[in-house]
Amino acid sequence: MTSIISAIGTSNPKNKFSQEQIFEFMKDAHQLDEQNARRLHKLYHVSGIDNRYSVLDDFGSKRGSYSFFGNDLGLLPFPTTAQRGAIFQSNALNLSLLAIDDCLKKLPGFKIKKVTHLITVSCTGMYAPGLDIELVDSLGLNSSVERTCINFMGCYGAFNALKAVDYICKVQPLANVLIVNIELCTLHFQKENTLDNWLANSLFADGASAMVVQNEEEAQNKVFELHTFYTEVVTTAKDEMAWKIGDFGYEMQLTNKVSKEIQTGIKSVANKLLEKANLTFKDITAYAIHPGGRKILEVCDQVFELKNNENEVAYSVLNNYGNMSSATVVFVLDELSKKLETKKEEKYILSFAFGPGLTFESMILKHA
Repeated sequence: MTSIISAIGTSNPKNKFSQEQIFEFMKDAHQLDEQNARRLHKLYHVSGIDNRYSVLDDFGSKRGSYSFFGNDLGLLPFPTTAQRGAIFQSNALNLSLLAIDDCLKKLPGFKIKKVTHLITVSCTGMYAPGLDIELVDSLGLNSSVERTCINFMGCYGAFNALKAVDYICKVQPLANVLIVNIELCTLHFQKENTLDNWLANSLFADGASAMVVQNEEEAQNKVFELHTFYTEVVTTAKDEMAWKIGDFGYEMQLTNKVSKEIQTGIKSVANKLLEKANLTFKDITAYAIHPGGRKILEVCDQVFELKNNENEVAYSVLNNYGNMSSATVVFVLDELSKKLETKKEEKYILSFAFGPGLTFESMILKHA
């Protein structure tokens, strides 16, 4: 039995900011002198990002008119973790519902009451009763729907959801699974003037995604078939990417060595995935790489010897949305599915995402 992604939907908050707007906010927030402001501006200029979205409107405002961050020098009083969590809780449901609506529009005739399993994914907010129960209530799902929450796994969280769904659909042929990824990364902005914060603050953004996954016997629409998964963790690099709960939001540790670790390990992981799938690189005709940053995509281009247009969807998502953690690769899959509609010869897609651990999550999808 084969598991099918039947439809994909996405959404973003209403606040859209250019990288230049966000740079101006960061320059003031970090209280940079002229020399360091030039350095930060260069980082933003080469980020590969034009626009990002946030539930907060402060990133497009000037100090003195902030509604979330403090208006004194240094953004004092600086929002606490509880205050950030409250903003997550007040925004997560509506943004998730927008993504679900976008998803279900592509699946005409699908009745929401058919959903047997609900999986929510996030590493930027948690509460209980949580988003899963709010979705059951808001969507009118059966009270017996089976719920799973995947939290704090970082940018590869969507892969864990898809693996869980694959197991479910293969065991329960009548399963209809709804996956919702919701990430409000900008809530966890950190103001300390460090290189880690410079890098994280130049990348992350807010967004949500939704997918319906069914057994092939249930699926009336076919976007991708789930083919093969493989994961590997490099614990010697665990300090290069970390995500901890602090008193003033979730604190990201992200070093510039991550791309080097990916460059060193990704080909070996890909080879093991292909061996497990009984395929070779010659069988791969498209790529869906999580755009963790421009440098990560360039490393993948180099290792896999990709031409300019073979990884263009990932670059496009990075450019238009930034890094929305676990939701981002779903945006890539959504855009890729639209591209492949006119290329029926495309078959096997190689997909990767990376996160704390350092974890490599990989999968092969088949264009249906």
